[in-house]
Amino acid sequence: DEATDPSISEENWECIQRFCDQVNADTEGPLFALRLLAHKIQSPQEGEALHALTVLETCVNNCGGRFHSEMAKFRFLNELIKVLSPKYYGIWSSEKVKSRVTEVIFSWTVWFPQEVKIQDAYQMLKKQGIVKEDPKLPEDKILPPPSPRPQNSIFDTDEEKSKLLARLLKSSHPEDLQAANRLIQSVVKEEQEKSAQVSRRVNTISEVSENVKRMDELLENYRRHELSPADQEALQALFQRCEKLRPLLFRLANEAVADEEALAEILQANDKLSQALGQYRQVVASQ
Repeated sequence: DEATDPSISEENWECIQRFCDQVNADTEGPLFALRLLAHKIQSPQEGEALHALTVLETCVNNCGGRFHSEMAKFRFLNELIKVLSPKYYGIWSSEKVKSRVTEVIFSWTVWFPQEVKIQDAYQMLKKQGIVKEDPKLPEDKILPPPSPRPQNSIFDTDEEKSKLLARLLKSSHPEDLQAANRLIQSVVKEEQEKSAQVSRRVNTISEVSENVKRMDELLENYRRHELSPADQEALQALFQRCEKLRPLLFRLANEAVADEEALAEILQANDKLSQALGQYRQVVASQ
């Protein structure tokens, strides 16, 4: 709601970035996010719909393959088509919103040529006469509008790639702009993967910490024979969840081999988890 607030004229990049972070952190994040965004894009308030389209494009840029997979399904594409179709919301959607939606779908046919459903949806719009001609994508908008890049972006740390990109973007040759597009996509994908790794690590370590703390409390009550049947079930479920977290920590450790600080965090969390599981087996099995 904050990121798509129609009363604000400028994008609230802090809110948009937090929204993207939540999408990446939640297992079902892309699915829920696209449901919410479809509703906002279909808003009769032009400002709300335009802000929602900016959020959508930023998610495409920041939320990786899981998000791309969900947005490329007819379930979501049909919601965008409704904004353009006179049979649905096209009769009252503003021209500005319809123009942006058309541009978004067309840009995806360029950036995601492998997604057949996006191609089919766009061709259907052309056959029905809803889209008369391909919109012209501005040269400075090779990818969806990104949120402000972090200081440790690959383009900031890799001087060679940064210079190459600058040279390609200054060129007037279409093949150079296509090369710039591919370069940006590869770098964005690399940054997305790094961001997803960090998000997985932070969330998993946080879950381990909370679960260990809760298990310690329940085990203490178990020792005192003060545990209700419901709490006993909760303790068993917690033990099972903690067992499943161990292989996840091992995978995270493999990903973080080159990052000593991150690896130390993961190993510390693994130690706490192992101790908690050992305590459970010792206390519960002994009784």
